[in-house]
Amino acid sequence: MTVERLDAAARNRIAAGEVVTRPARVVAELLDNALDAGADRIEVSVAGDGTDLVRVRDDGHGMARGDARRALERHATSKIRGAAELDAVDTLGFRGEALPAVASVSRLELETNNGGDEGTRVVAAGGTVESVEPVARGRGTTVTVRDLFFNREPRRESLAGPRTEFGRISDLVARYACCRPDVAVRLVHDDRETLSTPGTGVRDAVLAVYGRDVARAATAVEAAGTAGAGESDADGAVRVRGLLAAPSTTRASTDHVHVAVRGRPLSAAGALRDAAERGYGSLLPDGRHPVAVVRVGLPAGAVDPNVHPAKERVGLRDAEAVAAAVERAVADALSTADLARVAETSTDLGDALAPVDGDGPLAAARVVGGYRERYLLCEADDDLLVVDQHAAHERVNYERLRAAVDEGVPSRRLDPPATVDLDPGGVETVRERADALARLGFEAEPFGGTAVRVRATPAPFGRAASPDALGDAVDALRGGADPDPRADRLADLACHPSLRAGDEVDEADARRLLDALAACEQPYACPHGRPTALSVAPATLARGFERAPTRE
Repeated sequence: MTVERLDAAARNRIAAGEVVTRPARVVAELLDNALDAGADRIEVSVAGDGTDLVRVRDDGHGMARGDARRALERHATSKIRGAAELDAVDTLGFRGEALPAVASVSRLELETNNGGDEGTRVVAAGGTVESVEPVARGRGTTVTVRDLFFNREPRRESLAGPRTEFGRISDLVARYACCRPDVAVRLVHDDRETLSTPGTGVRDAVLAVYGRDVARAATAVEAAGTAGAGESDADGAVRVRGLLAAPSTTRASTDHVHVAVRGRPLSAAGALRDAAERGYGSLLPDGRHPVAVVRVGLPAGAVDPNVHPAKERVGLRDAEAVAAAVERAVADALSTADLARVAETSTDLGDALAPVDGDGPLAAARVVGGYRERYLLCEADDDLLVVDQHAAHERVNYERLRAAVDEGVPSRRLDPPATVDLDPGGVETVRERADALARLGFEAEPFGGTAVRVRATPAPFGRAASPDALGDAVDALRGGADPDPRADRLADLACHPSLRAGDEVDEADARRLLDALAACEQPYACPHGRPTALSVAPATLARGFERAPTRE
């Protein structure tokens, strides 16, 4: 189809991507255009934080000269002809829809060829087309964006630091690479390749983004069904495909659950992302999140792509049914897999146990035993005190880390060094934030591809954190916050070296733990807000044994 201007009725219904807020939005719009053009290979090049240069090159079908010129006009598109087609959009966006918005705040150059003898170059600055001329190039399109926000200084000044802005681009490109594994995607930053996927399937894409260990142990999900009560099978068909990392591979945030609907990667996929996590059930440790790629196929009429200005989420005609289909597909796939981790049985302590609050007798508590190598049983005045040894140790480690972070956290060297796999944004963070990681007790360096060599890990209480803890520290750092505030980062870090269920604690160690906990500023909750100790009053036991509530 040729590029044509939309009529007023269609323009009034479009609510997508008209405002460019940061470099990552430019990359997202250009990636959408490249995918809609049928590209098999896409290369994204970025200089600095993306305001100096963003270039997206594809081998899609390209445009003729007239279409290339009209593509820089507002509300010009080759993808629909009127408002009636908006209810069944079969693309990721409208070619030309984003280009004028980008061109209005940058110096933009568009080179394209639809397979003819010569291509077309269109040059624009600040929204004004300066030239249209022939150019020698093969089939496909290259869009080069320079000096982003050169005429919008307040918007440029509102951007985060270069590392954070490029981190957003890196995360975005990784999400697209995982959600569109049929397309080869390459990311180059300051002339250095940071990501390259072959376009040969989702397992190979996950291998490129997360490394060999994650990809090798992952479980494929492939399921088909219907969604939408009262609809025909054709209208309500839903297909769920993707790859699920083993439950033993987890992250501290939900950012690594990649969801796409009808080929569109979604950064705000709340309900479907939650559904995928529910499919893991009790296989995930508390507070941890999986690594997963979930691609949902639905009929065009079941999806409204224009509900969010930046196309970060879509509207679903029967969202609850689609979420249920995703949860069921993930659960079924994992139930048949050879799982690397068996879910732990949770213990409900019931209403008789109350969290300890305020001033308490921890320092004077007498250890009388233990239960299931998880809880310390203590006598404190008249009460029975049940202490969660992991939560208590977390609180101690957290406060020691918080006190020590300005001077550097004690670390323990690994001999031999360990190797962990991170996604490309994580590797870049290790490269750029080595000093911040060192203050947290890590010594690490990129080791080629997705691999990072870890030479030392934090050991704040005599117990070294696992090398895998580096991933949590990196995830927190790449969010852009420098050490203050740092509570979430230190809370995740404190978790790794802490006592676990099954760790045997003798009476002397139990006493040391109670003394250290008693010395904490906030001893009665772990850094994540869970209680460290519960008390059972004598009256509770008396009622249970049908005795008078008196001490004997």
